[in-house]
Amino acid sequence: MLADRQGASGSQRVFVTPEGVDLGLNIGDAGQRAAAFLLDAAIIIGVLIAFTFASLLMGVGSGGAFGFEVVAVIWLLVFFLLRNFYFTAFELSAAAATPGKRVFGLRVAARDGGRLRAEAVFARNALRELEVFLPLSLLINQSNQGGVDGWLWLLALVWAAVFVFFPLTNRDRLRVGDLVGGTWVVRTPRRKLMRDMADDGAANLARYAFTLDQLDAYGAKELHVLESVLRQRDRRTMRAVAERIAAKIGWAPAFDQRDEDFLQAYYAALRERLEQRLLMGVRRRDKHDV
Repeated sequence: MLADRQGASGSQRVFVTPEGVDLGLNIGDAGQRAAAFLLDAAIIIGVLIAFTFASLLMGVGSGGAFGFEVVAVIWLLVFFLLRNFYFTAFELSAAAATPGKRVFGLRVAARDGGRLRAEAVFARNALRELEVFLPLSLLINQSNQGGVDGWLWLLALVWAAVFVFFPLTNRDRLRVGDLVGGTWVVRTPRRKLMRDMADDGAANLARYAFTLDQLDAYGAKELHVLESVLRQRDRRTMRAVAERIAAKIGWAPAFDQRDEDFLQAYYAALRERLEQRLLMGVRRRDKHDV
């Protein structure tokens, strides 16, 4: 669940987990997003340039007009795939980010707080054709002269400017594609890698004997949320999450139980349980998935 935080900075948003814990999100600013897009565009152009040289060599080697026509068709196909599926393929990955976004610590997320779905990624990137590539194609193809061609060039310039500056007109820095796809781009600053959470919890498993029913109370989504809580190591947050989990699974905490030890042990046990169920072909997305 997402909501606005009163008095928070302009880029900060509330992300409330299914356990009622607020994990703050920061919206990527327009400068970061523009820089990430330019870097991705540079990568695409670099790949096209390299492939163009390779295509020319192939055409010369094959000889004849027919060879050059085949190479030209292959070049157009590669250009089409890069133009239409570069962003989609990377944003459908686990990182939910293109190389440009990853460099600037950004990723795509669903605005409703749920999983980033494939249809949302397809929708946001399909709109990029109208936002960027179509007006750019007109700008490249139309000469800056009077008459009809000149007016088309001016129309394409205005069209591109409207979409380029659209994120500056809303507080969440959303593109039109983000509005249609129900997504936004958030910051994910790089943190120093910590030890595997399961390794931390394994040492505490001997003290905590969770039943299968207690472990089956949650799914993979809650596992990821719990990992975020453990990495943040905020005492108040860990106390709130530990109390909610204990109440959910009917756990009676010992008088000397540490919240962090309990959460680490439950994380390790839940992860092991989910991996076992996955091997048997059973996947639980969250606690509501039966």
